[in-house]
Amino acid sequence: MAALSTLPQLSMDSGYGVDKLTYEIFSILENKFLFGYGDPNTKVSNPEKLNSNLISSTNRSAGRGSNGKVRILSIDGGGTTDGILAADSLSRLEASLRLKSGNPNAAIADYFDVVAGSGAGGILAAMLFTRGRDGGPLFTAEEALKFLVKNRRKIFRSSPAGFFRRVLRSSSTADKLFGKVFGDSTLRDTLKSVLIPCYDLSTGAPFLFSRADAFEMDGYDFKMRDVCTATSADPTAAGAFEMRSVDQRTKILAVDGGIAMNNPTSAAITHVLNNKQEFPLCNGVEDLLVVSLGNGESEFGAGNVTSSPTPARLLRIAGEGASDMVDQAVSMAFGEYRTTNYIRIQGNGIISNNNDNNLSEKAKMMNKKKNNIDMLRETENMLTQNNVESVLFQGKRIVGSSNVEKIGVFASELVEEQERRKTSILPMVALKQMSPSPRSSSATTLSSLSST
Repeated sequence: MAALSTLPQLSMDSGYGVDKLTYEIFSILENKFLFGYGDPNTKVSNPEKLNSNLISSTNRSAGRGSNGKVRILSIDGGGTTDGILAADSLSRLEASLRLKSGNPNAAIADYFDVVAGSGAGGILAAMLFTRGRDGGPLFTAEEALKFLVKNRRKIFRSSPAGFFRRVLRSSSTADKLFGKVFGDSTLRDTLKSVLIPCYDLSTGAPFLFSRADAFEMDGYDFKMRDVCTATSADPTAAGAFEMRSVDQRTKILAVDGGIAMNNPTSAAITHVLNNKQEFPLCNGVEDLLVVSLGNGESEFGAGNVTSSPTPARLLRIAGEGASDMVDQAVSMAFGEYRTTNYIRIQGNGIISNNNDNNLSEKAKMMNKKKNNIDMLRETENMLTQNNVESVLFQGKRIVGSSNVEKIGVFASELVEEQERRKTSILPMVALKQMSPSPRSSSATTLSSLSST
């Protein structure tokens, strides 16, 4: 299973579910790093022991900080905004990167080493990190935002008719749309390390489409158009998507990546920490810069208490709960670095709750489906809201900075790391090479070393 082949040190078989995978991921992080030392408001039961460990941890990391940081971008599944919130966030981030770097052509793919995306997030990851004809990414962030706004109703279609109402899907509008966008490009045609999950009904386990795996085995190389269809296949609407690898050896019966991991941040972190071939200098969370983008959360106001949730809404609620759990666990794992090396962009629900708390969930969704301008206005409101941070053992808190301000601050960190690499002797990232005899669908070869 490709989802686990990217975690070579875990040695788990395909029978493990999402809960076991999550447990293993955070066992590794928890065993390696303590957390909570940097927060003066955090109360601990054994401060002497923690202070001793903190000194030890600081000494261990002192010689590593100068090596730079691996930059990770993680994008949630669709949420209540069909991916528009994340796309808008990326558009703002790219604009900020261009302003701060002085490069009017700077792209998101230039400033990240790893991208992980689920559902709508997987589609965005594919659009921003698949190589185009000119050698750069297929889409700028602004172009990706416009594409998603224009085509979201073709891509994300839910049905109240039944839960998993049919096993196999027929060719859909979304399939054809992805075919036009990506052509015959495959995972090997991506610019950086790419991770996109789906849930494989044939094995009953998560499956992670991975660029690294595609270079290791032909049986793990898939067409990007199929990857996008798989990670966004809503089981309540069109059914599962049957697909095969480029060499036809690997068969998957795929449904929405949000079922497996709606927030793929933990998978991306674990991939980096356990992949010394591509990330030789990354030893812990202090060597990471992580941007995690949400896509809005469901509202549970008084108007919805007595309504029966649809199957689609149940799936969305489950995905959002899992996303919050991952955010909390990752924040805890980052410990003293959680305010400098990790950022989570997500709507806090205040504006939308005040504006339309009396509307039913169905009415809200219908309004969003009718008007793209309203959807963009809603995501703009979410980005101007104050940012929400996870607090050690205390849930969440609203901080003084807005989401937009947080994006700007983190853009400066990304540009600083980019500039540092220009004078660095040792590369932070060593991407795997294209095979000696590239397939006809491959646009060009990749360098084994990446300094961007």
